[in-house]
Amino acid sequence: MFRVRQQIGCREEIIGGLQGRGVTAALLDTGIFPHPDFGNRILGFYDFVNERKEPYDDSGHGTHVAGCLAGDGRLSGGKYKGVAPAVQLVIGKVLNDQGEGDMETMLTGIRWVLSHYMQYRIRILNVSIGLGEEGNKKRIRPLVKALEEAWELGILVVAAAGNSGPGAGTLSPLGESRKVLTVGCHDGNYRGTGVALCETYSGRGVAGEAYRKPDIVAPGTNILSTCSDCRPRGRRYENAYIAKSGTSMAAPVVAGAAALLWEAWPYLTNVELKQRLLYAAEDLREPWNKQGWGMLNVPRCFR
Repeated sequence: MFRVRQQIGCREEIIGGLQGRGVTAALLDTGIFPHPDFGNRILGFYDFVNERKEPYDDSGHGTHVAGCLAGDGRLSGGKYKGVAPAVQLVIGKVLNDQGEGDMETMLTGIRWVLSHYMQYRIRILNVSIGLGEEGNKKRIRPLVKALEEAWELGILVVAAAGNSGPGAGTLSPLGESRKVLTVGCHDGNYRGTGVALCETYSGRGVAGEAYRKPDIVAPGTNILSTCSDCRPRGRRYENAYIAKSGTSMAAPVVAGAAALLWEAWPYLTNVELKQRLLYAAEDLREPWNKQGWGMLNVPRCFR
């Protein structure tokens, strides 16, 4: 995450101590491990898969995603903290230990967020789940409609573009709506260390559409974030962080930037906040259906 924060310009001298205070984000994923980097900021947890009561993550995906958004990096001296390390978290486990789930469980999870958004003051809903070709449009439509209902309530819905690219029209169907902020992956000048760059398989929209999809891109390759296998060992911890890649990692980076903006300007609507993120994005000179408005650029968001 250190590299990611540098790439998007999220440096202390720029954000002036903003950390997403007072902002709550809901994540629908594989759960969350109570990693020390989350402190006491896990406000709510519901397990729609196994009906367990306490927070856990038998996959690791959700914990990693949460760390990209809101880990405070305490086990790394701050090096691997997320973009908004003071954000409070509400977690719905809708995917199993293989990162798989069904549409009915996902829909139940979204409705749970809708019914609890006032209780937890949820302002952001992050959905780092890519639906592939196995679901037809009619089956997926109720999920999209539920996400649009969240948007109408004023929640900023952030969805990963999915990893089915690079062909045209390979976006995750959850990200096709205008009432969703869809995040693809682009790693800028980072070339990796033998790892395939996420931008080569990031889901893409259809060229020539009236509006750009994905909306924006952020780094997503080889991202070091919180690990669900973290365990105390004497006075230290082992397996505190792990590297993962995908648009799943890019989405919470943008969600974290949104939290910073909402701390600075709490009365912005989700529409205004989305516009600020998009209009500030850096044009990478890539096709619109690959980059949308461009790379997330935090300093420009505050101008």
